[in-house]
This record gives sequence, structure tokens and C-alpha cells, in this order.
Amino acid sequence: MLVSDFPKVINLQFIVFSSSMSVRVFPNNFKFGVATAAYQIEGAWNASDGTTGDDACKSYEFYKRDIKMIKFLGVHFYRFSISWPRLFPNGFTNKISEDGRRYYDNLIDELLANGIDPIVTMYHWDLPQSLQDLGGWANPLIADWFEDYARTMFSLFGDRVKTWVTLNEPKQIGIFGYGMTRFAPGLDMAGIADYLAVKHMLLAHARAWHVYDKEFRETQQGQYLTPNI
Repeated sequence: MLVSDFPKVINLQFIVFSSSMSVRVFPNNFKFGVATAAYQIEGAWNASDGTTGDDACKSYEFYKRDIKMIKFLGVHFYRFSISWPRLFPNGFTNKISEDGRRYYDNLIDELLANGIDPIVTMYHWDLPQSLQDLGGWANPLIADWFEDYARTMFSLFGDRVKTWVTLNEPKQIGIFGYGMTRFAPGLDMAGIADYLAVKHMLLAHARAWHVYDKEFRETQQGQYLTPNI
């Protein structure tokens, strides 16, 4: 269905059917949300550093269309992730992609214009290759790199984003990516690399939390969530 096919007046009522088929209606103050990840939807691989994301859902080009569909669903929140390599192609905050910043600025502004609150996941598994070449989450310096990354995101978007999530499913990254070969980087070093990765993800989360608490919370008045485990 195209967005243009949506009815102009929509009255959605969210209901749940129990095993006995009786209808239970959510309370009026219950808030709904939807979530995506940058690598799963953005596409536009050649608008960043050349790392392939293929086309995906082409949300990089058609984010306004996607927001119209989100609004049609009647949800209150949209959780999306910021792609670390799209915003900082070399992995470090000394070089920012203006295209990347413009995209996320426009996405956040469009959500707010449609009455949808943005929830930002800082890291949903797309680590810049340059940082992975230095050891990725097995390198203790990544806590410093993530702290710089978080500080820059708060500076760029924290005036409008009031809810933040640090890491999406760190357990999966550590176990399946560093202890096994199921996820990238597929190191298959159980008992060594997975423990290092988990330790450094915890440190990275703590660094980002303290940056927000000390430098941004008073002025931005946002909330900071735990990692999405």
C-alpha cells in the first residue's frame, strides 16, 4: 500500500485478544512505539564511506515516506539507530560527514514535526571498519572512542532527542561476534575475545552515561536509558 492510499481520517484502537477471546483495550495513556536499525533500513551505501549496505529499505532517501507510515500507525515513539560510520566515516570524531549530519537532523526534525518522539540508539552493530581493524570492542581504547562519539551526538542532536540508548544487545555482539562466527566480526575466540568485548562495552556505556550526566543533562533535560539487552 502506498502512503497516498491511506485514508485521510484514521481512528485506530489497539486491542488484545486473550485466550478466551475477550477484548482487553489498552489504557488511553498507554504509549506505543516502533523501532529500526540504521543498517537494516537506510541503504545509500555510496553516500557514506563506500561500505556496502546495499539498498535496504532506502530510508536514507525516503525517510519522509517512512515517517508518514509511522504516523499512520498512530505510535508515539520511533526508536532508530545512528550509524557510526555514516556520521564519522573514519571512526573518529575529528572528521564528520556533513551528509550524515544533515540526514539525521532532517530525520529528527521530521519526526518532531509529525508529533513523534525520537529515541536514538547510539550503536546497533555497525562499527566503522577502521576501528574494527584496531581490534574493535576487544581494544580497551574503544571506551574512549565511544565516549567521544557519544559526546558529539549529544552536542549535535541532544537539543531535540530526549531519550538515548547506548548499545543494542551487547550480549549478542560479545557472544556471537567475538566468541563465535555467527555475527561480525566473527572472531570465534570464546573465553577471550567475548569477555574483552563485554568488559569494554560496559565501560563504554558508563563513559557515555557520565558524559551526559555531567555535561548535558542539566541543559538538555533528557533521560538516559540502559543498553538494550
